[in-house]
This record gives sequence, C-alpha cells and structure tokens, in this order.
Amino acid sequence: MQTRWSDMDIYGHVNNVVYMQYCDAALNRSLIASGALELNGSTPIGIVARNSTNYFSEISYPDNVVVGVRVEHIGNTSLLWGFGIFKDDEELTAAVSEYVHVYVDRDTRRPVPLTPELKELADRLYVSASVEEF
Repeated sequence: MQTRWSDMDIYGHVNNVVYMQYCDAALNRSLIASGALELNGSTPIGIVARNSTNYFSEISYPDNVVVGVRVEHIGNTSLLWGFGIFKDDEELTAAVSEYVHVYVDRDTRRPVPLTPELKELADRLYVSASVEEF
C-alpha cells in the first residue's frame, strides 16, 4: 500500500500509530477475502485486547508498504496475529507488530468460540514460534 503525506509526523517519518492502521487494513483484507468477516453483520467480531510494535527502520512518504500477516497462537476465543511491515522491496522488516483479537458476540460483547471460517484462516496462516537450534 502507498504511504500518504498525512501518515507522517513532525519528524519526517510515518507516525507510530499509523503502523497499526497498516496492520489493521492488511488483516481485514485477509478476513474479508476468506469469508471470516462480513462488514455489515459478521458475528463474532474481533476486539483488540493487546497490541505491540517493534521498530527497526523508518518509513516515509512516498514509500510503499507491504504487510505480511500470520497467526502465532490459536486460542478458543482468541487469535494472536503477527505482522511484518516492509518498506518498498526491502527484505528486512521495518517493523514487526502483533495483537490479540478476542472474538465476541456483536450484541453482548461476550467472548465466543472461533467460527469455522476463522479457524480455517488461522490454520492456514499459523506459523510456529518455536526455534530450532543447529
């Protein structure tokens, strides 16, 4: 996706808050494409319970941004999403983010089990966090 002039802050780089907007846009595209999210009536809905970002290099306007999406943990009512944020065609990440979505009923806002569509998407995007030693 293309950075916007309004994404930048007074320091001449993309503001930290905007990184989460990039992640949110990439995730929602994945959810909609998989059928796990319908904009006008999907239940359950994912509520962000926690998020964090580590920054490694700056992104500025007019850089292009690519966001990779993966699942790092699958719970009964929640998913831990991981994101790699890349500038232009660079191989190293500019930032990595993660957040926990707790899935809740749209009306009651109480946690509910993951739907089959969410489970299928999560299984497809799951990447084990374990590291093998050589």
